[in-house]
Amino acid sequence: MASPSTETSPAFWSLGNGLGELADGLVGHHDDQTSWVEVETVYSAISRGTEALVFNGQVPESEYQRMRAPFQQGDFPGPVRFGYMNVGRVTTGPDSLEGQYVFCLFPHQRRYRVPVSAVTPLPTAVPPERAVLAANMETAINGLWDGAPLVGDRIAVVGCGVVGCLVAWLAARIPGTRVVAVDPNPHRQPVLASLGVECVTTLERDDHDLVFHTSGHPSGLETALSVAGNEARIIEMSWYGRQAVPASLGGTFHSRRLTLRSSQVGQISPRQASRWTHGNRMTLALSMLAEPALDALITGESAFEDLPTVMPELAGGASDTLCHRIHY
Repeated sequence: MASPSTETSPAFWSLGNGLGELADGLVGHHDDQTSWVEVETVYSAISRGTEALVFNGQVPESEYQRMRAPFQQGDFPGPVRFGYMNVGRVTTGPDSLEGQYVFCLFPHQRRYRVPVSAVTPLPTAVPPERAVLAANMETAINGLWDGAPLVGDRIAVVGCGVVGCLVAWLAARIPGTRVVAVDPNPHRQPVLASLGVECVTTLERDDHDLVFHTSGHPSGLETALSVAGNEARIIEMSWYGRQAVPASLGGTFHSRRLTLRSSQVGQISPRQASRWTHGNRMTLALSMLAEPALDALITGESAFEDLPTVMPELAGGASDTLCHRIHY
């Protein structure tokens, strides 16, 4: 076996200019003193929002370090091996893990070795095909923690990508809540309906106690502000990269005493941080994926070898795509 610092496996690299390629990526991401596992990737998935910004070179220089993925190789703007939605089978490691399917925040690569602590075994009720949604579910959970919805809250979710759909689905499971999802794309309505959530293309009601913005578009933030009721909380879950975002903080923003707050999955919500770890949160996220209805969020699949042609299409704004899965 080659040394951990030199052994490679085929990986997808974003060049930071709207182009990508398959090239060698490092396999070993551990030291000799650390208990580790070797994983053969079965599926990965594309995080359309963040990966599109990386692929198109839209990460602000000020965020180069904060935006690094756990096992990123290379530096922004590129070439960079970036990604964090990987499901594979353990081929080498502790007896308790060998042969098991695990989730790891690892980029698109055929094979890798990481510390045991970096992987989370899949619950028996969660198939590997659906487990690629774990990072999105983790983001949605953290957003709900930041928003702190209450029994009976009137909740709006603006933007129905994968994270928005998951936020709406989780919020609708809280007793007594009235949840509506808002997205101008009518193709989102049957997806949300299959998850038991009402979805509309426009929304006039402005009595919401809590609003989540997950669209990634400045116009969505305007909608989120417009539907918030008096003293409402708006949780901004979108990340815009280099894009400037105007916000209407005149009008009724002050008279309604609105609260606008960011949510980002890299840090556990302060409400939970004293009791929860990132590992606990990922275990929770995977357990929530036992619901078969969530398969509706996976709207396409391609082979790993096709990533150099698939990624430009998705990063260019294939509007009907939710989670795009990659098989190996």
